[in-house]
Amino acid sequence: MKADRAETLRYLGYRGQKIDSQTQELLEKVSAKLEQNSAPRSVYREYDCRVTDSTVSIGGLTVTSRNLAGNLRGCEKAVLLAATIGRAADLMIRQYSVTNLAGAVIVQAAGAACMESYVDEVEDSIRQEAEKRGLYLRPRFSPGYGDFSLEYQKDIFAMLECEKRVGITLTQDNLMLPSKSVTAIIGLTAKERESCHRADCSQCGKTDCEFRRTSENKTEENIVSQGDSTVPDNGKKEGGKP
Repeated sequence: MKADRAETLRYLGYRGQKIDSQTQELLEKVSAKLEQNSAPRSVYREYDCRVTDSTVSIGGLTVTSRNLAGNLRGCEKAVLLAATIGRAADLMIRQYSVTNLAGAVIVQAAGAACMESYVDEVEDSIRQEAEKRGLYLRPRFSPGYGDFSLEYQKDIFAMLECEKRVGITLTQDNLMLPSKSVTAIIGLTAKERESCHRADCSQCGKTDCEFRRTSENKTEENIVSQGDSTVPDNGKKEGGKP
């Protein structure tokens, strides 16, 4: 896991501008501390899924979302997953908010970059395992993307036992704590030509977002989980990384 400096600057709103030496020094200090103190963990469970034009059924969960259905069309299996880099970013943000507001902003951006780096690592792991079974990954899709409502966070949390397995809790507004945490659904397809390594923002309706990515400027951001996997008696394949 690494707080990619270029990605951190992108989150900070830099688009090729030169940064001053003071900001560069603070960026390096914050990023190094965050990389050292973060405690990444992840969990996933694999289910059979059924997809219609506007709904996706995964295990006992039925999601109404045309965007998600479009992403998973043709998939007969899907993975529910959750990942976090732990509380370090939140603690550092609070500390810097008292002493150095610029530092707090940089921690926020570096934390997002760390989160992306971590899920890239676990994605690579699950992709390798999936391909051994003749399956290929679709781009991850998280609650809040397009018409995939945040209300489904509660269901995903229950199915993954997020608090017990990886220490992530959910607020009344369906926001996650630690804040640098992600839940997502990723489809598995048996047809390699239908797999897609593009995970841009093209299916999200918020076209004025300053962080919006396109296939031309976005690094892959699918999220999966890694670690030893088991197949419980109920047929769900699960795994994770402590």
